[in-house]
Amino acid sequence: MPMRLQLLAALFCASLVGSAFANPFETTLPNGLRVIVKEDHRAPTAVQMVWYRIGSMDEADGASGVAHVLEHMMFKGTPKIGPGEFNKLVAAAGGRDNAFTSRDYTAYFQQIPKEKLGEMMQLEADRMRHLNVDAKEFAQEVKVVMEERRMRTEDNPQAKLFEQMNATAFQVHPYRRPIIGWMGDLEAMTAADAKAWYTAWYVPNNAYVVISGDVDHKEVFALAQKYYGPLASRPLPPRRQEIEPRQEGPRRITVKAPAELPVLIMGYKAPILRDIEKDSDPYALQMLAAVLDGHDAARFNKKLVREDKVAISASIDYDNTARGPGMIYLSGSPATGKTVADLEAALRAEIGRVSKDGVSAAELQRAKAQLVASEVYKLDSMFGQAMEIGMIEAVGLPYRQLDRMLEKLQAVSAADVQAVAAKYFNDDALTVGILDPQPLDGQPRRPAIPTRH
Repeated sequence: MPMRLQLLAALFCASLVGSAFANPFETTLPNGLRVIVKEDHRAPTAVQMVWYRIGSMDEADGASGVAHVLEHMMFKGTPKIGPGEFNKLVAAAGGRDNAFTSRDYTAYFQQIPKEKLGEMMQLEADRMRHLNVDAKEFAQEVKVVMEERRMRTEDNPQAKLFEQMNATAFQVHPYRRPIIGWMGDLEAMTAADAKAWYTAWYVPNNAYVVISGDVDHKEVFALAQKYYGPLASRPLPPRRQEIEPRQEGPRRITVKAPAELPVLIMGYKAPILRDIEKDSDPYALQMLAAVLDGHDAARFNKKLVREDKVAISASIDYDNTARGPGMIYLSGSPATGKTVADLEAALRAEIGRVSKDGVSAAELQRAKAQLVASEVYKLDSMFGQAMEIGMIEAVGLPYRQLDRMLEKLQAVSAADVQAVAAKYFNDDALTVGILDPQPLDGQPRRPAIPTRH
């Protein structure tokens, strides 16, 4: 490991050990709202993030997209704050704000001067309970979401391919539905649907607040009690536990869309981290991904792009934390004169090389160094610290074990990496998606699947 990365890793681990018994600080209000405070006194700013344990995976068939639409509606005002005023008040305080919806959670944040934190907590508490879901505002905002879907998915061939592939890979689990929703569901959605979602899930006992920055945790707890404490808790609706059945053979889809280049995605079912201490394969898969695609000199770029010139791009994507089932994706576009079949064979061959021959100590060490560095850099900002705590809690894992996750990752051996390469890249758990590019303007750019002459 390079000396600078060794130092960063040492400082990171030391800070985690030193703060394990105090910072972050946590309390739970009587209404069930958890408040987590990470003190960081390097700059006079603060970040507030409000996380709701509700995402697109909790939606019902026919109502896809409601979690994301409600996120938009959260900026449409309360009896105290008019439509669009929330953002203006944050800006006037010298801050910035936004929100995001995932399959597993929905979150809202403000990054502001530290003395404005109480004002931001008051704003968030107000819309946690008193949101206006006006029919006229809803009708306008759902059209905005529809246009967002057109731009980001329907007019984006790669996004369309990924959406269709997930709908094929998952046949029962809600991960088969897109976060933004199917267009037909958006067209049929009403303000009453959004209001029902808000009423059911936007309650303090289904949320937690993460605050990082130049703050005193005792003062933050007092502010939380002042603004969030009066909000009453309510029983939560039962959550359906839909289990994806075992896949028993490969699945393939082809999506035709106007595009410059073909795209290949190979998605394999993969394990997710459920027990930080007992699980091992998710750490080894994360390290395998780093060996194959964790830096410029990693195997995919070195072998497939630069040496063999079979691909103009090749990547691997794996997130070992989620509320639902996991997937590991191999993807890329073939180089001129190469076919999608050539690229698929090359990706398979690289996994096969690891499975058969393993990885060297040097490349494993380099991959570990890159992963350690990425974790350190993520936590270098106040926003990054709040994000790490919020995201790990959202999938049901304890944030106080973030340091242990890093230790487990660093303990992965070459044999562990070789074992998962042999274990999980099985065709019975594979879904293949191919983008077959169509002419952009009536004139073909190149064959969808080029042939050699």
